[in-house]
Amino acid sequence: MIRFGLLGCGRIAKRHSELLGGNHIDGARLVAVCDTVRSRADAIASKFGVAAAYDVDDFLARQDIDVVAVLTPSGMHPPHVIACARAGKHVVVEKPMALRLQDADDMVHACDAAGVKLFVVKQNRFNVPVVRAREALEAGRFGRLILGTVRVRWCRDQAYYDQDAWRGTWAYDGGVLSNQASHHVDMLEWFFGDVVSVHARAVTALAKIEAEDTAVATLKFRNGALGIIEATTAVRPTDLEGSLSILGEKGAVEIAGFAVNQIRHWRFVEELATDKDVIEKFSVNPPNVYGFGHQAYYQHVIDCLVNQRSALVDGLEGRKSLELISALYESIETGAEVPLRFAPRLGRLGVVS
Repeated sequence: MIRFGLLGCGRIAKRHSELLGGNHIDGARLVAVCDTVRSRADAIASKFGVAAAYDVDDFLARQDIDVVAVLTPSGMHPPHVIACARAGKHVVVEKPMALRLQDADDMVHACDAAGVKLFVVKQNRFNVPVVRAREALEAGRFGRLILGTVRVRWCRDQAYYDQDAWRGTWAYDGGVLSNQASHHVDMLEWFFGDVVSVHARAVTALAKIEAEDTAVATLKFRNGALGIIEATTAVRPTDLEGSLSILGEKGAVEIAGFAVNQIRHWRFVEELATDKDVIEKFSVNPPNVYGFGHQAYYQHVIDCLVNQRSALVDGLEGRKSLELISALYESIETGAEVPLRFAPRLGRLGVVS
């Protein structure tokens, strides 16, 4: 039995605690939670009958925690992950793993030095429709890739940003690209491979925050394909979609729904007998933007820890999408096309003003 502790009891902790505390993950058990806001920690602790802590050091000193799920604001991930590693705990960290590339490197090095595993949450990779599309990609069914598109059209009103002072700030969160769209950026890069350069634009359209709530970008991939990112939290009055389109010379797939969970199009030049059933069998539209991938993700974590397997998204893999997001912000600031192998100069993500 792998024993988990949750560090941070904010909005996303509801999903993690329901899975771990509700015994939905075979081989996993929730034993403790921690938050500096006592009421948040107490609420989850009392619901699942686990211990509550209000100090990080006290929490990490517990001997009954094997893995810590770091669910604190993004800008706090680096010090918290490094502290977990030094305490000998394996780490599951929510997206994005950090806001600065140097911080991501420090996190990887700390976990390596301590001999603990670092898992970055990218649950959409485990969505059943995404898994089927990835299988088609690996089987060569798309042929040469031509164009990839992700769309995040969600609603985050001012009340959402106002519930925590860190939301929408450069130092601890960033905007729609680093927060809400980070999963989708990861999807695009996972399917299309290394990015050569990006060109992005952004505005703060409706929300009163430091960072952007709306952004668009074009990408050039090393394999010659092009990419498009459209991301906004300024949809009103409710969420529309979170989607991924994969267009190749031999096929086209679009996975939509709220959280890249519903197959909208599944078409290939060379059809298989199973294609006609794929939409019915492998399309799941979740009740909210978190989707159903977290459960499969946690089972993957347990498998990696018990059987000493490599993580699908470890620290180095999580760093790839952060590098892409950093390049997008650099392009927004400069107005120029930015190559992926660059050193951020003007991007404000992760910088304390």
